[in-house]
Order: sequence, then structure tokens, then C-alpha cells
Amino acid sequence: MKSYPTCDVVNPMGAIGMVDSITSDPDNDQPFFVVDVADIVYKIKLWKLKIPRVEPFYAVKCNSDAAVLELMAGLGLGFDCASKAEIDTVRSLGVSPSRIIYANPCKTKSFIKHAAAQGVDLMTFDNEQELYKVKELFPLARLVISIRVDDSGSVCQLGLKFGCEVSDAQHLLAIAKSLGLSVVGVSFHVGSNSREPMSFARAIESARLVFDQGLAMGFPMELLDIGGGYPGDRGFQKLFDKIAQTINGSLALHFPEETGVRVISEPGRFFVASAFTLYTTVIAKREVLLPGSALPRAMYYLNDGVYGSFNCTVFDHAEPVPFALRGGGPLRPCSLWGPTCDSMDQILEEALLPDLGVGDWVVFENMGAYTLCASSNFNGFQVPEVKYALTYASIAYLREFPFWEHLSRLFEDQQEAGLPVLPPSPLFLARQETCAAPQEACA
Repeated sequence: MKSYPTCDVVNPMGAIGMVDSITSDPDNDQPFFVVDVADIVYKIKLWKLKIPRVEPFYAVKCNSDAAVLELMAGLGLGFDCASKAEIDTVRSLGVSPSRIIYANPCKTKSFIKHAAAQGVDLMTFDNEQELYKVKELFPLARLVISIRVDDSGSVCQLGLKFGCEVSDAQHLLAIAKSLGLSVVGVSFHVGSNSREPMSFARAIESARLVFDQGLAMGFPMELLDIGGGYPGDRGFQKLFDKIAQTINGSLALHFPEETGVRVISEPGRFFVASAFTLYTTVIAKREVLLPGSALPRAMYYLNDGVYGSFNCTVFDHAEPVPFALRGGGPLRPCSLWGPTCDSMDQILEEALLPDLGVGDWVVFENMGAYTLCASSNFNGFQVPEVKYALTYASIAYLREFPFWEHLSRLFEDQQEAGLPVLPPSPLFLARQETCAAPQEACA
């Protein structure tokens, strides 16, 4: 197979150049995303370089964009699904059931039946009632007990809702044994967007305790699922490096390779957060004089809001940072609002932007995680369109894979619209040195 560069990315100026044809149209006032496809490829390569033992199962709930899922499937990733619809979406891409974990410990009966019909037999549980449902509907399932771990170092904590206490695990394992069910592993989640590498170390140590309990009961314990929670914004790599080092060290200590334990993970935002940039435009502006202030403050109304892409500010504790696409001048305090008639539709109470007018564009980076997937059409406003930025190097690399023919069809409408494909970026050599793993790593 011919060798192609694999880590080229589109730099911010390149992305802005790509959308000039859209944002320069005075009649265009619709928000849209630009997806840096090469950034996703780079993240996949980086993962396999830094944590080679851990198989990534992409969390579909994070971003289910069709091209993203096609790319993940084609490059060999597994998938973390939480519902019938997500399983069907992934299976429609030709993904084998063996590459799916049904990572929802509280499933409806009809969804369990559907998983059985699809052959998706790897699934999590964290409570007694789930075991009775599985016994009735899918007794041949391979079960993974989900434990609660310390998630205090994460932005979004999940332990209140999911995961059994480590002290309760033995009781649940005993029930599974009495029902004749097969428990094959342990899973945990340190919380979404974790900022504390040692959370993984403590969680892996706890998983070892439960793993040994399962072995003592005669279960074929062969799988460790270390969940998600990895950072994915621009500038993430130092923190990710520390997390990767911690995971590698903890696995070597508690689950050495000679044990033959398979290790998987459920990253979502890590792969997609920095690849998506959102372009919005100012649709209205007010100047208000706040109490105690001598100068008026601008209220900018944008064409996307918390019922759309900025739902992440409510549900994901995101703190988006705006910047003006064009123009300059001194930065002024302002507030940003969405387009709906709900007064709760406030994107940012405090922001800094130059003086803007109606029609000016405001850009938000790092918008790939938990944005599109939870957007709605409330008040009749449409979900932003998605455009894809591909470098020549990215196309040269991806076209060598069998899935490229189908993936490229997703870009046909964009190409017909005259949006350009970008040349290799100035960051290519730096990325190539950082991520020098062989091409087969993505196969």
C-alpha cells in the first residue's frame, strides 16, 4: 500500500478561508459548522500512539454526524451505543456486532430484545433488576458490571446516576451467578471531560478488586472498559499525555498484558470536540445601560442558541469562547443571546468582542461534543448545516481505504456547491513528527 501523510490538519486561517464564499454572501444568515476531517484522523492516530493497548469504542451520543460515524467505522473503531436507534445507525454502516458495546446499564425491555436480534451481546449493568430483565430476554448476553468511581475531577459527573458501589458488586455478581448469566468484565466512567489523571488510576485499582471477585466466582472475566472522559479541545494534548501515561502505568500494574485481559474505552469528545467550528451571525443588537455602569453594554442576538448548538452550555457545562470572524478594534464587554423567544436563551452572560453590527459573523471553536446531537427545532429554528474541510493529504490517505467511496458521497453536495478542498497546511510537518505511527494503526 502506498504511504501517504496521515496527520495533516487544517489550521484556523485555512478554515476561515474555506468559508469566505459563505460568509461573504450578505443574504446568508444561517449558522453552520465546519468540520476539520483531518483533525479527527489525527486524534485517532494519536490515541493509538499514546494508548496502544486500549481499543477505542466511540461514544455515539457525543456526536452522531453521518460522516463522522462513517469515518470512525472505516478506520476500525468500535462503538459505544446506548439505545436501539444508535445500534441501528452503527449497524447500518456495516459494523459487526462484535464492535459494539451496549453501554447503558438501564435498558428498556424492547431495546434488550432488539440487541439480541442484532447480535449485540456485550452490555453493561449496575443493578439487580437489570439482571432479571437480561435473564428473561437475552440470557446469552455477555455482561459487564459497571461500578461507581471517583468522578470529582470531571466537569460533568455521572456517578449519581450510574454505577454500583464497589461494596455492592459482590452481591450483584452473586445474583448473576444464581441466574446462570455470564459476567465477562468490569466497566467504569470517571465523568465527562475529566481534568484529573489520577482518577483513572484509582478507578483501575477499584476495577481490579471487582475483577478478582468475579474470577473467584468462576466468571470468565476477560474485559476491562475504562469508560470515557478524555479532553478534546484545542490545547488538550498535555493533559491527555498525562492521562495516557497514568492509564498505561495503572494497566501495567493491575492488568498486565500477560493476563490477556482486553481493554476498551468509550471516548467521545476526545475525537470530535476540536474538529467542529461553529459560525454564527449577529441578527440583532441592543445597547443597554446596566445599573452602576457609565457606558452602555451590547446585547448581541445570534442565529443559534441554547435550544440549538449551545445546549452544551446547559447540559455539558461548556464555556464557549467567541471571536469575530472579521474586523477588529478594542474588545468590549457584551452578552450573547440565541434567536428564540425564550428569555432563558442566553448563550453567554459575559463575553468580550469588538463592536459588531447586524450581519457580522461570530465564531466558536471546540464545538464538536454534545452540540449537534442535542439540538432542537424549537421555535422553528433549524439545526445548523455541516460543511467538511478536507486537505489534499487527508483525501490521499482516506481514499486508500475501502470505505472512502461511500464516505466521499457525503461530500458530493458540498463539492457541487463549489466549496474548495484545502491544500496541505503549515502544521503538517509538526503533526507528522508528533504522530508517526504506521498507516496500519488506523486499519
